[in-house]
Amino acid sequence: MVLENDYLRAAVTAKGAELNSLRRRSDQTEYLWNADPAYWAKTSPVLFPIVGALKDDTYLYQDQPYRLPRHGFARDLVFHEEQVSATAGEFTLTDTEETRNVYPFAFQLKLRYALAGTKLTCTYEVSNPDQQHPLLFSIGGHPAFATPTTGDAGYGDYYLEFPDDEVLYCHRVVGNLVGDSISVIPLEDHRLPLSHALFYADALVLKTLNSQQISLRNKLNASGLRFSREHFPYFGIWAARDADFVCLEPWYGIADGVAHNQRLEEKEGIQRLAAGETWTATWAVECF
Repeated sequence: MVLENDYLRAAVTAKGAELNSLRRRSDQTEYLWNADPAYWAKTSPVLFPIVGALKDDTYLYQDQPYRLPRHGFARDLVFHEEQVSATAGEFTLTDTEETRNVYPFAFQLKLRYALAGTKLTCTYEVSNPDQQHPLLFSIGGHPAFATPTTGDAGYGDYYLEFPDDEVLYCHRVVGNLVGDSISVIPLEDHRLPLSHALFYADALVLKTLNSQQISLRNKLNASGLRFSREHFPYFGIWAARDADFVCLEPWYGIADGVAHNQRLEEKEGIQRLAAGETWTATWAVECF
């Protein structure tokens, strides 16, 4: 599906409802990573019904064990797509016998993408069609933004700007799980310079980020983007080893802690949706 207005052109694929292009029309600047499989073959997967990894890839619900891969299954399934207008589209995924074998919940997940001026918004809508039982879930975004290194630009010329933070408190990732130790990264003028080595030990996992908007900029020109996360309680920053992109990841949920008891009901960040209820959250990216 292609969405287009006077400023932007976005492309979304039905598999995973994944945004795979966000381009400025005036000069064809591409804001998303190109999915080079030599590094990472995705662009913006949706993380559902878990974010991150489970301990031993297993969780317990009502004393029954279930297995889910890292980030869940939605990113690998085909959504039903509906083009609402030239600038908006909707993608829907519902539970099936196959999903219930690994995740014993009825659900409806909608992703809505919309363009307005120089901004793209992505809205998650999770509904619980079960009229008796709660729905337990986590959800998150994983958009990868390009940091082109052609010409004079290098990866180190890019930086992230956090207007409401002076330091970042990052939880260490231990074997795909969240450890207890915290590293403190001071920001200079609210800026975090990018370097490939920054991600050699996996993602930066943030539980206490204040900034609701994070800007990706470079030192050489005025192009960049402003990412808005609208009160997502967790945030991740990641790039594949030595790849020229950076993921800005808003999460309602988080990987298991190293000492977690694996019970889904007691999982940190798990969302509880009552029978018949609907839940929404939105992130957005403004291109400049």
